Amino acid sequence: MMLHSKLQSYMLAIACNIMIFILSANASRNHNLKHCSKSHQLKIVTPVKVENVTFPPFVNATASNNNFFLGGAGVRGLQEQGKFIKFTDIGIYLQGNAVSSLAPKWHGKSPKKLTKSIHFFKDIIRGPFEKFMQVTLILPLTGPQYSEKVAENCVAILKSLGVYTKEEEKATKKFLSVFKKETFTPGSSIFFTVLHQGSLAISFSKDACIPKVEAAIIKNKALSEAVLESMIGENGVSPAAKKSLATRLSKLFKGLC
Repeated sequence: MMLHSKLQSYMLAIACNIMIFILSANASRNHNLKHCSKSHQLKIVTPVKVENVTFPPFVNATASNNNFFLGGAGVRGLQEQGKFIKFTDIGIYLQGNAVSSLAPKWHGKSPKKLTKSIHFFKDIIRGPFEKFMQVTLILPLTGPQYSEKVAENCVAILKSLGVYTKEEEKATKKFLSVFKKETFTPGSSIFFTVLHQGSLAISFSKDACIPKVEAAIIKNKALSEAVLESMIGENGVSPAAKKSLATRLSKLFKGLC
């Protein structure tokens, strides 16, 4: 009996040591994953110059305590009488956990496939991470000139999704009112932060410096996402920013160990 009891104790000790080893190995692996992903991200995420604006690789966004990296950037313009008229430069920043959130589904896809994928950009727009957008003016625009076009695009998106209710109508009116007295000269910027709870923080600057305090916060998730979708969605106003996002994120996905 005593021998049998000692054997049981011995086997239990071995089992416990094996379990401790497995847990330690997993913890070490998770640490290495995080460390490798972060160090790779620091190397890969570089500034992007669009026209006369250089978008930095990392920023602190207005109304958020999270860190953001530059997902991509590009020009927004329109074809008029055979000429491409450039209006704004757009930078799209994503919260740090965006790569690990998107990678399981999109890792291994080429930049070309990502650029053509509607669902890839939908996952960015509706992903469980915050987003920050910088819009810097190339040509002068009044607040109403800018906001009315954005609002028009957003309303079209919301109606196509069947989510344009009285709440979204009210939020759109507030959006327009925030821009009513603004005038944007070349080089001035508009900033949008899509926050976790679904609110949209809006701020303005006479240059590319990010304000610490927002001009307004609109509490409507559908409108917040529609503003980003108007930039990089299926009919987004900046194909260049979409291509940049796809190219840069594809490289970041490869960097996950």
